[in-house]
Amino acid sequence: MMIVDDEPSNIQGLVRYIKWQDHGYASPVTHESGEEALEALQEMEFDVLISDVSMPGMNGIELVARAKALYPHIQVLMISGYNEFEFVQDAIHVGAQAYVLKPLKFEEVTSRLDTFRATLEKMRQIVEQTSELEKKVSGSLKVVKERFVNDLIGEMVQTDDMLLSWESLMELPQVDRGLRVILFGLDHFLSLSKDAKERMVLGSGFRKTVDVGLSDLESLYVAQTSPDEIVVLHANPTPEESTVLEKQMVFIQRMMEEQYGSTVTVGLSRTGNGWEDASLCYKEVKFKMAQARLMSDGQIVHYDPTDSHEFKEYRLREEFMPNIVKLMESGDRAQVGEYMNRVFGLLQSQEPFSFSYAQAFGMSFLSELIRILKWQNGAEGEINILMWRRMLDCSSTSQIIELLVEYVDRYMLVEKKEQGHQLHNLIRQIATFIEERVHESWTVKQLAEQFNLNASYLSVLFKKEMGKTISEFVQETRIQLAKQMLQDPSIKVYEVADRVGIQTSAYFTYLFKKMVNCTPQEFRDHHYSAQSPGSGSGGGAKPGAGR
Repeated sequence: MMIVDDEPSNIQGLVRYIKWQDHGYASPVTHESGEEALEALQEMEFDVLISDVSMPGMNGIELVARAKALYPHIQVLMISGYNEFEFVQDAIHVGAQAYVLKPLKFEEVTSRLDTFRATLEKMRQIVEQTSELEKKVSGSLKVVKERFVNDLIGEMVQTDDMLLSWESLMELPQVDRGLRVILFGLDHFLSLSKDAKERMVLGSGFRKTVDVGLSDLESLYVAQTSPDEIVVLHANPTPEESTVLEKQMVFIQRMMEEQYGSTVTVGLSRTGNGWEDASLCYKEVKFKMAQARLMSDGQIVHYDPTDSHEFKEYRLREEFMPNIVKLMESGDRAQVGEYMNRVFGLLQSQEPFSFSYAQAFGMSFLSELIRILKWQNGAEGEINILMWRRMLDCSSTSQIIELLVEYVDRYMLVEKKEQGHQLHNLIRQIATFIEERVHESWTVKQLAEQFNLNASYLSVLFKKEMGKTISEFVQETRIQLAKQMLQDPSIKVYEVADRVGIQTSAYFTYLFKKMVNCTPQEFRDHHYSAQSPGSGSGGGAKPGAGR
């Protein structure tokens, strides 16, 4: 615990009247200046800092910023006078968790200290639990395999370094005879008339049944991705193992029906080339299972490569297009282009892939874009017709890809220009609104409500368009207006503060010095000295001479 205050009586009161040990704290270290406190912080770590806001030299705001840079988790309580609230807002901005007003009420201080203590205990528990979890994960092969399977089918990119890190946790074999995905799915799990407890029992029994059924097979990686779905990866399957596996699938289906009255559909993927194929094989077999379930439940379904065309059409509609449109809405043209190249690269790597298929796929791709984007009227409609004609004139797959990328790029340019124009006008309107009412105190929430926007969204838009936060813009506007007013000596400094919407002259002086590197009075004195008729020859001038 550290207490910093330039008034010794405040420090003595806190030290004497708070029973520190009863609240779980050691006797506090005390300092009477921010500079001394910073030196102590650099030599030793503290859990809690209590600091006055207004101190000569380094004030409380600067001290908190430096303390937070050293120890991000340090808990900070600011002490403030009633007329220093704007200081506290800055302090909270740099990381203070709470503040109390003078004259101090010790029960209020101890309440804050108890809250800090609880927060610190939770932080320590999280660190301990994370450390314990890391030990458990390292010691549990089943948990490691489960996480590995989830990462693979979730399309987390498995680089060579990532695979090496998995190898350090388990014996990960080199895939030289291929990889198969086996998918077990409980039929109608969500539509079963069972309560929460019965569903939990069924999901747990499902996992135990699969584990028992597959216990005699090696090189299996099992993960229960949801209560009604279990994914199994079979690395380097031999013909003998595949035969045993198919028998165990029937055993698992029979046991689930006998024990729980539930049917299970099982899907077997094609043989992939390596770990990197796990995600695609999983999607293919899940698609095939969904089709099979339309006919009957409890089947064993084999993915047939001849189904690839139908699967690609499904994937275009349900996965690729939504992802592309989402990326387009983000406005990142480079990322959209990269994703589209990945999509076409993936399609070209799969057999069969002929030019006629590429052209058919391109037409479907273009149709989906037009349908989703609703870019069909006026000049945009003419562009669509032109693109159709150019698609039919393409003579190679690369031309088709270039044409689709061009279409997406063109759409994004038009939309970005339009959105940018609207955004620019909106933010300029808000900025003008602020400038005209700079003497008033408006919160971001009030501004957002004034313009029918979400407060967080407004903050992001404003920063993106103006290059600064709303708070920074308000402060800069107030200081610029103050600089103009200070050139009129008939307006007193405290009157300038009031006219630009800053409640106290102390905070006005602090903010002005922070942004202009001199106090308001120094700025005024320098202005008249610089414009004085005699300044060039070394002659002085009275403040009024600059009027």
